[in-house]
Amino acid sequence: MKRIAILGSTGSIGRSTLSVAESYPDRFQIVTLAAGSNLEAAFEQAKRWRPRVISMAAEADANALRARLKQAGLGEIEVVHGAAGAVRVATHAEVDFVVSAIVGVAGLEATYEAVRAGKLLGLANKECLVAAGELITAEARRQGKPLLPIDSEHNAVHQCLRGGRMDEVERVWLTASGGPFLNTPQSEFASITVEQALNHPTWKMGRRITIDSATLMNKGFEVIEACRLFHMPPGKVEVIVHPQSTIHSMVEFVDGSILAQFSVTDMRLPILYALTYPDRIQSDMRFAVSDLRHLDFCPPDLKKFPCLRLAYEAAEAGGSKTVALNAADEVAVAAFLEGSIGFNDIPRIIEDVLAATSTGKLESIGKVLEADSEARRLAQQRVADGKKIERPRATSFA
Repeated sequence: MKRIAILGSTGSIGRSTLSVAESYPDRFQIVTLAAGSNLEAAFEQAKRWRPRVISMAAEADANALRARLKQAGLGEIEVVHGAAGAVRVATHAEVDFVVSAIVGVAGLEATYEAVRAGKLLGLANKECLVAAGELITAEARRQGKPLLPIDSEHNAVHQCLRGGRMDEVERVWLTASGGPFLNTPQSEFASITVEQALNHPTWKMGRRITIDSATLMNKGFEVIEACRLFHMPPGKVEVIVHPQSTIHSMVEFVDGSILAQFSVTDMRLPILYALTYPDRIQSDMRFAVSDLRHLDFCPPDLKKFPCLRLAYEAAEAGGSKTVALNAADEVAVAAFLEGSIGFNDIPRIIEDVLAATSTGKLESIGKVLEADSEARRLAQQRVADGKKIERPRATSFA
């Protein structure tokens, strides 16, 4: 029996993880949950799963949930809140495996503390590795525990790498659907609406990640994540546009052999893989091979989608640059979703913030969070005034 904590239990990955647990009640037990701000969903999950501890983002929501659970005769469930509450969920003594699925850097501290506590980690929060991947992977190596990717692309790479040694790998290929604007002329980008950008052709995801997919920033984050998960330089991680999203990723070996992983586009499958690794168990998620008729591939257009170029540049620089990349993107995407800026302004704001961010190695989670706050301030300033941000003198966050 594997005992599970879920960081981000009311999001799409969290709900899919609960669905997997429900399908295999003899294998998985839900021990703790971090539910964010969705009070109604948190209450329903607490009733269904009876976790030892459940955390809410805000104290007011935690108080409301505690009162509702007591009224429902479930007062024994401990209710906590905030960053400290998420850390308690992730490091609970009864937990074996932590699913990290809180979007953004909100789950960073809890994810890092889970690794420090020696928990197995299933990682669906790419922002954690983008912002603090060097720290998290170093700690996982110290603990002697694998980081198990849940993102479909990195999960696919992980599976393909079982076919050879790391010193036999020539490069990793991450596939990208190309998003809703693959065939849209760049001249029309300035008039792209929020509704158009949220209409992803393949996956149903949260609002931020859907916009990131439309700009290809999501793929840029995945490049950085792959570099850190698999200890590879950016030059060995390539993106290729594959609109059908049939092949999730490929690994090319030094002899020219290429292994590809494809399966149904259902996040329960990579979650199940991570939860049961190194074993594989029976499931009903089947890909109809007879439907495999046509596969298209083409290189990404970095002029049309500059966010991907910016991500490669940040990956090469590392440290505070990748923190700034994620923070500026989060602020810019939120501003676009609110109607404050246009679609084309997203990469412009990110590029300005990266230019204004000094290169520096970040030696603690505290320093990462400081760099994140500063990058958000710069991005919010850029959104507010529309003017170029002054570049600071060369300093380091380290």
